[in-house]
Amino acid sequence: MRIVEQHKIAYKEYEFEWSEDHLSADSVAEKLAIEEGEIFKTLVTVGNKTGPVVAVIPGNKELDLKKLASASGNKKVEMLHLKDLEETTGYIRGGCSPIGMKKLFPTYLAKEASDYTTIIVSAGKRGLQIELPAASILQVTNGAIVDLTT
Repeated sequence: MRIVEQHKIAYKEYEFEWSEDHLSADSVAEKLAIEEGEIFKTLVTVGNKTGPVVAVIPGNKELDLKKLASASGNKKVEMLHLKDLEETTGYIRGGCSPIGMKKLFPTYLAKEASDYTTIIVSAGKRGLQIELPAASILQVTNGAIVDLTT
């Protein structure tokens, strides 16, 4: 949220109780009484050419690794091992935000984000989400909107 504030981007904050067993986007959507498609999950992958690549997709969709590989200039990408998530991004599972990672990795936002005025992503901590325009996420991450889901 500090980074969003530094960029003078307006956002709405959502705080909720979480548990280790209920960190999925559908659990968050249920707790916040919001359509699951508005909650976007942040997935970190590793490309064979670029290294870490970030995908931000609707909670009710699956990531198409081939589409992400193509968009990111890789021949193939695979999910980053969970044990490497914190060291790579600075975030833990259930609290991984596309904003404010240790480094500015290539970031791709699913085209479904264009269907909403604002989307909701992790604020970088379990039990905390922020709602802001997709364009603001692209601005802060130097990201791009592409077709990423199946």
